[in-house]
Amino acid sequence: MGRTYIVDDTVGQYLSNIDLQGKPFVSGLLIGQFSSQKDYVILATRTPPKEEQYENPKHPKTKLDNLDEEWATEHAHQVSRMLPGGLSVLGVFIITTLELANDFQNALRRLIYAIEKSMNRKRLWNFTEEEVSERVVLHICSSTKKTFCRTYDVRDPKGSGRPADWKYQSRLSTSWLSLECTVHIDIHIPLSTTSVSYTLEKNTKNGLTRWAKQIENGVYFINGQVKDEDSDLLEGQKKSRGNVQAPSHSFDVRVLTQLLLNSDHRSTAMVQICSGSVNLKGDVKCRAYIHSNKPKVKDAVQAVKRDILNTVADRCEVLFEDLLLNEVSEKKDSEKEFHILPHRVFVPIPGSTVMLCDYKFGDESTEEIRDHFVEMLDQVIQIERLEIAEEINTACMSSSMSNEASLDNTEDKQPAQPIKTTVVLKIQQNIGMIAAFAVAVLAVGISFHYFSD
Repeated sequence: MGRTYIVDDTVGQYLSNIDLQGKPFVSGLLIGQFSSQKDYVILATRTPPKEEQYENPKHPKTKLDNLDEEWATEHAHQVSRMLPGGLSVLGVFIITTLELANDFQNALRRLIYAIEKSMNRKRLWNFTEEEVSERVVLHICSSTKKTFCRTYDVRDPKGSGRPADWKYQSRLSTSWLSLECTVHIDIHIPLSTTSVSYTLEKNTKNGLTRWAKQIENGVYFINGQVKDEDSDLLEGQKKSRGNVQAPSHSFDVRVLTQLLLNSDHRSTAMVQICSGSVNLKGDVKCRAYIHSNKPKVKDAVQAVKRDILNTVADRCEVLFEDLLLNEVSEKKDSEKEFHILPHRVFVPIPGSTVMLCDYKFGDESTEEIRDHFVEMLDQVIQIERLEIAEEINTACMSSSMSNEASLDNTEDKQPAQPIKTTVVLKIQQNIGMIAAFAVAVLAVGISFHYFSD
């Protein structure tokens, strides 16, 4: 028996309202949450059309050429940034005319694998063996409104599709549980000169991968308690009586991280010549959501972990893209660059307790955020309901800061209100080489003293 997909009624309404308008098809993404027994679909969004698509009616593209795999994959990547912890791209949908019902099966199958491969390259975490590896493909006939639902196992590239059940349910996400967590990060990432092919982005991801292990191995307190991972998240809480729907619950999560060393393996000092370093420092607001159908503690903790990792990695990636677009001038070797990473904003899904997110630079207007939601998620948001999770501390943007003390002093002046800002990124040239030289001298001194004895 195949998987079952429980789908919010609003998704069905959204799909039924899509008009082909003379196009051979309309495709898009299905968004929701995986679980061991069934998957939950709470949102669907069509892939935005490319400007050059269908522009020459005298020389139309073939039907399969119109399904631009690269474009659809990039859309999935952009959308994944806007999903808080617990939400994922579950698969794709396509709406076609009756005569094209069987023409897109292979193309959709390839698209599913391409999307998964692309997003795996960006993640700081890996799926566990216990997790769901099936992704859904939903095909809808525009004339008959019949639906055909199949799943493909992304761990088996040669596998064939399996039938799946597609069931609608009203008010699916009106009582989901939310988990909120604020994490202070202070990450130092050296920029290696030995690996010429390593870009700033690649060096940063390598450094974040080491930090990600601390987040994965951290101790997580839910409402001040460490709970057994297999226990029910709602254990001990009062349940609703009669037909009265239980209100949504919110949980406060705190994480205790520490550098874990394996005592079974000896570590050796390594001198690394660096051209500079990247420092990430600040408080990050994280949020995750989980369905309220017998949720487990381990699922809630996992959703929070991945939101912490995703939001830091996504902000770095968005900043690097912005620097490339704006072609920031290079500083002298002895200077530092201070950049504010985009801070996080949340907006509710209409009729749901779940919120989506986006990233906003200080000079961006709320209208630009609204337009981005329309383009990526096909959702018209209310600007007045936009929730800014982190406020920018403008002192961190001062270009006159030329030493570490300037930033530290700024923080010391406001001990009661830690910087709830986007993380500060500082590109520091030539300091790494000096530090490496000092470590080398120290290592030589210790070795000389040891062998003399």
